[in-house]
Amino acid sequence: MTKRLHQGSLRQSRKTAPRYKHSRAADVRPDSDVCNCTVLRKAARRVSVLYDRALGPSGLRITQYAILAELGRSSPMTITELANAMVMDRNGLGHNLRPLEREGLVKTEVGCDRRSRVIVMTKTGMARLADAKKLWEQGQERFGAVLGAKKIRALLPLLIAVADADYGDPATAR
Repeated sequence: MTKRLHQGSLRQSRKTAPRYKHSRAADVRPDSDVCNCTVLRKAARRVSVLYDRALGPSGLRITQYAILAELGRSSPMTITELANAMVMDRNGLGHNLRPLEREGLVKTEVGCDRRSRVIVMTKTGMARLADAKKLWEQGQERFGAVLGAKKIRALLPLLIAVADADYGDPATAR
């Protein structure tokens, strides 16, 4: 019942939520008073809702799916390595790892120096990731249908550059 109400409220808010005040991206100048961070966060939230809905039947949220996918590519990883790969702080990563550990999808092991902790995806996690990948692909298809291949080909290198840029903050430099 709660889930149905939650999904309904998302639909309701989407219908009634005002669109971004600039109807066309071409209308926005780089020197305008539009905050780059705010626009990126709005876009990320909108796209996250799309993927969360697609992944719904798997019981995973897009943040959890992304962690499992990263571990699927590079497991095992220390918490610091995984946080850096996800461009997250360790506390945020820990918050997202707890439900994955509770469900037995990942486990934490002692690292080689006994002070470090290593995150390992379990066989259950691998199976859940494989099942969720089909749902994730549906989210990818929906995103592609809305934006179109040409815009996505232009967008991805820009987003990668934004994620990899050095903004001069030593705490986040990689």
